[in-house]
Amino acid sequence: MTQLESSVAAPRTAAITFSRTAVIVVSAYAGAQMLSDVASLKIGIVLGLAVDMGTFIYPITFTLRDVAHKILGKRHVRTLIIMAAIINLVMAGYLAWVAGVPSDPAWGLGDSFSAILGPVWRIVIASIIAEVVSELLDTEVYHWFVTKVTTRYQWARVLVSNAVSVPIDSFIFAVGAFGPLPGLANSPLSLPWPVVWQIFLFNLAVKFAVTLVSLPLIYTAPDPDWNQREEADR
Repeated sequence: MTQLESSVAAPRTAAITFSRTAVIVVSAYAGAQMLSDVASLKIGIVLGLAVDMGTFIYPITFTLRDVAHKILGKRHVRTLIIMAAIINLVMAGYLAWVAGVPSDPAWGLGDSFSAILGPVWRIVIASIIAEVVSELLDTEVYHWFVTKVTTRYQWARVLVSNAVSVPIDSFIFAVGAFGPLPGLANSPLSLPWPVVWQIFLFNLAVKFAVTLVSLPLIYTAPDPDWNQREEADR
């Protein structure tokens, strides 16, 4: 291959790698959002504390969002957050419709399906509100850090943005999904307040632990020129 051919092929290869990384990150983000919403229908006991079982998969979305921010920029990652919320809302509506369809008499799990997945709308709505508020805030904090503080110490930008967004996300989700709020006291998902605060605290602890474990993910994508990226995001 000549030098000219190499110079032409190099950018093409970089573009393919960039696109593949973007697809993987965006897919993983949306998939983790949906999986955590469904898993949150199970309240388990871990280390003697009540916890919704979506807690162990959802926190990875914060670091995946930061990686997507590096690859796609602030404007596109905002679109990703909103689209993930819409996808989860469609999922909740579809599952609610499926739960209401009469079951074939030969199918013995119809009532169980409806009892478990029918109330998913409350989980999803609470999750959507928590996700949109916290992750849009995470986006702003992350962008502020890399454009106004420093572009060094990539792990620090993830920790700072997550330190702001994770407590807000955990509070909104725990109270919205499981709190005995006015009009929802008789909901099958409503739990006593002491249990709700257990869920909140466990969520908080697990999300920070997953943040620490997932920090290396931020290095899977090359860091852009943030001065140029800031201009493009305006």
